Amino acid sequence: MVERETALVEAILYLESEPLDEASIARIAGLSKESVESALEALRERYSREDSGIELSAISDGLMISPKKDLWDLLRSHYGKKNEAKLSRAAMETLAIIAYSQPITRSEIELIRGVQADNMIRILLERNLIKETGKKDVPGKPSQYGTTKEFLHFFRLASIADLPKLPEDQIDKFELEG
Repeated sequence: MVERETALVEAILYLESEPLDEASIARIAGLSKESVESALEALRERYSREDSGIELSAISDGLMISPKKDLWDLLRSHYGKKNEAKLSRAAMETLAIIAYSQPITRSEIELIRGVQADNMIRILLERNLIKETGKKDVPGKPSQYGTTKEFLHFFRLASIADLPKLPEDQIDKFELEG
């Protein structure tokens, strides 16, 4: 029966396009939390073998089946989603500022970049890589921006804490003056 439960959990993860938490998997499968945990452990063990091209990835607050990280770079150009088209250098720069400095306002982004950011913010919002996270408590109450679950998914991160650490000589580029 354990093999059947593992197969069921694997099929659910295969069919879902978004990461699922263990409670959601248990609900969909009609299994106990313990059975789901056991099935996930069996899948991790199976996917850790050298002859497996997939792995369980922790994305945001859930799990999904995805190509192993070392294979994804080879596969991304052919199998990447259309909305994962390469971002321009300016969009990546803006996204990096938001990711490392969030929450941050448009004017703060512009202060760091030295150029207007309206177009880059619009592009990143359209791609659902950033979202409005609130309003800054200053005159005019400007919108603040932060990254989304789609950002984590796009960069295959479990959480924002998994962003690469900035080299010492780069940290000051992401800090606001004064």
